[in-house]
Amino acid sequence: MADRTHPVNPVHFERPGHTDTADALLRELATAHRVGTTYWGWDGVEHPVAAETLRNVLTALGVPANGPAEQQRSLAELQLAAWRRILPPVVVLTEGRDTRIDVHVPHGSEVRVWIDAEDGTRHEAAQQENWDAPVYVDGVLTGRATFAVPGHLGLGWHTLVAEAGDALAQCPLIVTPAKLRTPARLAGRRTWGLTAQLYSVRSSRSWGLGDLADLADLAEVAGEQGAGFVLVNPLHAAEPVPPVEDSPYLPATRRFFNPLYLRVEDIPEYGYLDAAGRAKVSRLAEDMAAANTSGELLDRNASYAAKLAALELVFAVRRGPARNRQFADFCAGQGQGLEDFALWCALAEQLPASAPEWAGEAADPASPYCAAKRSQLADRVEFHRWLQWLCDQQLEAAQRAARQAGMEIGVVHDLAVGVKPGGADAWTLAGVLARGVTVGAPPDMFNQQGQNWSQPPWHPGRLAESGYAAYRDMLRTVLRHAGGIRVDHILGLFRLWWIPEGAGPGDGTYVYYDHEALIGILALEAERAGAIVIGEDLGVFEPWVRDYLAERGILGTSILWFEHDADGPIPPEHYRKQCLTSVNTHDLPPTAGYLAGEHVTLRESLGLLGRPVEEERAEAAAEQEAVLAQVRARGLLRDPDGADVRATVEALYAYTALAPSSLLGVALVDAVGESRTQNQPGTSTEYPNWRIPLAGPDGVVLIDDLPANERFLSLLGTVRGAFHPRP
Repeated sequence: MADRTHPVNPVHFERPGHTDTADALLRELATAHRVGTTYWGWDGVEHPVAAETLRNVLTALGVPANGPAEQQRSLAELQLAAWRRILPPVVVLTEGRDTRIDVHVPHGSEVRVWIDAEDGTRHEAAQQENWDAPVYVDGVLTGRATFAVPGHLGLGWHTLVAEAGDALAQCPLIVTPAKLRTPARLAGRRTWGLTAQLYSVRSSRSWGLGDLADLADLAEVAGEQGAGFVLVNPLHAAEPVPPVEDSPYLPATRRFFNPLYLRVEDIPEYGYLDAAGRAKVSRLAEDMAAANTSGELLDRNASYAAKLAALELVFAVRRGPARNRQFADFCAGQGQGLEDFALWCALAEQLPASAPEWAGEAADPASPYCAAKRSQLADRVEFHRWLQWLCDQQLEAAQRAARQAGMEIGVVHDLAVGVKPGGADAWTLAGVLARGVTVGAPPDMFNQQGQNWSQPPWHPGRLAESGYAAYRDMLRTVLRHAGGIRVDHILGLFRLWWIPEGAGPGDGTYVYYDHEALIGILALEAERAGAIVIGEDLGVFEPWVRDYLAERGILGTSILWFEHDADGPIPPEHYRKQCLTSVNTHDLPPTAGYLAGEHVTLRESLGLLGRPVEEERAEAAAEQEAVLAQVRARGLLRDPDGADVRATVEALYAYTALAPSSLLGVALVDAVGESRTQNQPGTSTEYPNWRIPLAGPDGVVLIDDLPANERFLSLLGTVRGAFHPRP
């Protein structure tokens, strides 16, 4: 119950007269809502955020901020917010830490608090002393009582309940690991693996793009060479019908998978097609076969159109009782999220993105219009649910193949930063996404004009109000058949660069998130899935962030070319242990191209440089030479001129293998001698991002070729030798 023994003087929340300037009041309001008013740029200079940016970002958060009067009212409302509710919207705890929960009820009320645990047990919370003065809230004298959460609660999703008279309130109570335990299985051991853009890695049996059967085969080939994992690009779903988005980092949803990656012939019902149906599928496959060996840009639309035509035929095959039960169980497990996603797919087949219905009668999945469409489009909704079931089964098969090939970790999935506007998540999760802003990055040394990723961000307050359900469900689906997850731009779980609509990438500011909750839930779901977590912690970040991630058991990322300090390149022996280290990343050219300065040439041709190209080339050459000098000093590179590119690439990997990092990533593009850039950040249509097929100096490389590919075997042999040197 609220404390009634201590004599109190009731407090009224009112702002005293404010004499500061309007700009200072605006900045106070922004700070109170965890909106950055300044930021440190890559140039080492602290930059103030424009007042207009702050007002627009606060508006996107639902905070009135036009003028001093509104700003004062908004500050007063924020002070009252916690007192207006019995319990907070959600409580996220860390195991092993003493935690106290504040409960707000009419002053003098008897209060009882308990926890209904996930396993069905009940745990009473003991009341603690609290001498806070009661507060008048909307005319009601309100007290604050404090309760201790029992420290013996297990990990999981529990429910906190408070009872005060006739009032009953509850909220999720989530207990997260103090430190993710799964990396402990790597303790004292290091492993290496391949990193690949799956769509670009084809076999003779692909349909023009790499698929989940190709992933299983790639894992087999890499596992035979001693690899412990294979890390692939995000496999999130795009549009349900062509044309589809090329970027795997701009998906329609992050929870569900892209049927583009299905291998049609591996679907059990394919075997029961009649002769005519099999002939049609064979013709579709043959039509796409030539694309497998083509060095031209990848054509997702052609491949997906062919697969959809084949999938429609297979869908028409009657399923047996056992398969029907499996399908029903899968749908039940995925719940309303799958139902809404499948409905969006069915609607998107009929309504273009610009259709007025999306902003009107179809704006909400729960609208009468959508309720009617669920019935009218029931067959199409089932088709898209069925596609997700098939993805789930083939993902399970790929992970099983990886583990059977001897991989300790197996398939590591990639989680994109966000989703595209107008996609499935933007529709089904509109309640927890912010409007009027997009996510990006401020200017940095590689993108000197900044970046706008055109993605709506999580609304931090509404996400918490929802109990983080959408975030949890997304993680569970991605981790369901994974040995690990790479979180792209994991710094986004701490803060995101919000750009108001219509503004340039440099005219944004950071909005800060409850990283304790987001990282904790990530660790909890990974713990339950038995998966490791790799955070892509590159770019501009606050120094303490990496230490915090390490404390929570999240591995970091080190890229050879970025590991330097004021004295030059950092010796690999000084790299972090809890880390995935690699020579390059998909946002740079493959190492052969990087050594040739392709990253400068490309950015100069696209107008992305902020200084003369000569200066850029000179600095790039100096940075490379500083690294290569260290490689030569260790006797790893005997070619003083670096004319033998293959030998230089192998030497660089041998050099990074000297790092104590738990994981070493070997880029498949480096293993086959590719030089073309897969993605140029800061561009959309200016460069054919994410459409470069895997190839080497002699042309296209298929998975079929890898077991006998001399370059591939040589680089992997170099890495193996560096990990297990002979006396």
